[in-house]
Amino acid sequence: MKQSLQLRTSQHLALTPQLQQSIRLLQLSTLELHQELEQILSDNPLLERLDDPLDHSVRLLADGAINDSPPQAEAPAPGAEEGAPAPESADGEGGAEVERGETDGDWGELGRSSGGDGDDDGRPQLGAIGVTLREHLTEQVRVTGVTDRDRVLAELVIDAIDDNGYLEEQLDEIHARLPDELDIEMDELRCALALVQSLDPTGVGARSAAECLALQIRSMRGVPLVTRRMALKIVEGYLTWFAQREFTKLKKALDCDDEDLREAQAVIRQCNPHPGAAFASSVSDYVVPDVIVRKSKGGWAVTLNNEVMPRLRVNNVYATLLKQGKGEGQMGAQLQEAKWLIKNMRQRFDTILRVSQAIVERQRNFFSHGAVAMRPLVLREIADTLGLHESTISRVTTQKFMLTPHGMFELKYFFGSHVATEAGGEASSTAIRALIAQLTGAEDPKNPLSDSKIAEMLGEQGMVIARRTVAKYREALKIPPVSLRKSL
Repeated sequence: MKQSLQLRTSQHLALTPQLQQSIRLLQLSTLELHQELEQILSDNPLLERLDDPLDHSVRLLADGAINDSPPQAEAPAPGAEEGAPAPESADGEGGAEVERGETDGDWGELGRSSGGDGDDDGRPQLGAIGVTLREHLTEQVRVTGVTDRDRVLAELVIDAIDDNGYLEEQLDEIHARLPDELDIEMDELRCALALVQSLDPTGVGARSAAECLALQIRSMRGVPLVTRRMALKIVEGYLTWFAQREFTKLKKALDCDDEDLREAQAVIRQCNPHPGAAFASSVSDYVVPDVIVRKSKGGWAVTLNNEVMPRLRVNNVYATLLKQGKGEGQMGAQLQEAKWLIKNMRQRFDTILRVSQAIVERQRNFFSHGAVAMRPLVLREIADTLGLHESTISRVTTQKFMLTPHGMFELKYFFGSHVATEAGGEASSTAIRALIAQLTGAEDPKNPLSDSKIAEMLGEQGMVIARRTVAKYREALKIPPVSLRKSL
């Protein structure tokens, strides 16, 4: 085969760096956006941020004390008057920054100190370090007055307790890994376990859910002896039937009536199956809305959340040096990148606002009447209205949140499939789920609705829906099946 060189002309689409950055910023969540912005600010000295995201955080002085004084504002430039417009930067951008809308007092006052004469003076407070379950149990053992040997054995048992308060290892396993020269008997470990099980919280150190509940029932005060005995029989011998609500089998096995079983059930429900969970360290995840929906005279108004909109501008000093020809090469490229970022950031928030407004316009009934009035909506409908591509709408609605009078929702929540109606129309799957939640919430606990019955009741309202679809929506709502919703 003979090799040769050939020239061909062709056309293809290429994404410019500016367009790539715009797409990347659009699909980022608020947290990811600020992380990306911090990285860009550290790499590009020509870009600066006017709002400090750490203004309200706790600041420490050099000696470790808390500095509760607010950060000092920058001094105005010589000759500048208060309220006068800011001078234009040398690059002609006018200190270009991402615009922020007007702040509504109803929402803006949240989180601010009231300035009253109460005990809370608005100073930042440091959260206390929580006590772990092991520390809580160990401290109780130390004040019991037991011998050092018994204290060490009790701490050995405590080390084998998980976060829920259950003993992870069997006593035989713990005894097997102890050195023989210590000459520890099995009875000593049992006494140590009994000591741990007598500590607070009640039920800790149990080896099973039945033992955990039994420990708590025995320690309850004011419970009649007959009711206590029946509750102990249920948790020690018929806990599976009780969990599956097999009340008929329970009454037959225990030879009792509905009233006795109801009293025992009330005692068992007072128990905590996870006694150690209260000491587990949990970190709360907070969602900051990107847009806020408020009721207005003409309907519903959509505004951007000013708290998540960074204020950016080009550094005037470096921009002046570049305009005077004192900087070239790398600084010129960084100036262009800064201008691109400011433009793309403004475009990102404008697109989010436009999409949110289009969603609110089509889901007016939801904001007025709740989830039962949600209408079917697909991405293409919003894309055709705004003249954008479906992929752009998908990026905008992913990990972007809207604060409404009904709660916080991701923008994707307002999109969903539909179910046909007998009248030839369509009903949103979100509205169907809301109706299922209403029906199960208003059902008779002694005779709960089955999936077939719910499908029949929805059919009476003109919604053609199968039983398996009802089951799927019910599971999505985390509603137990009919057998687990039945009560005495």
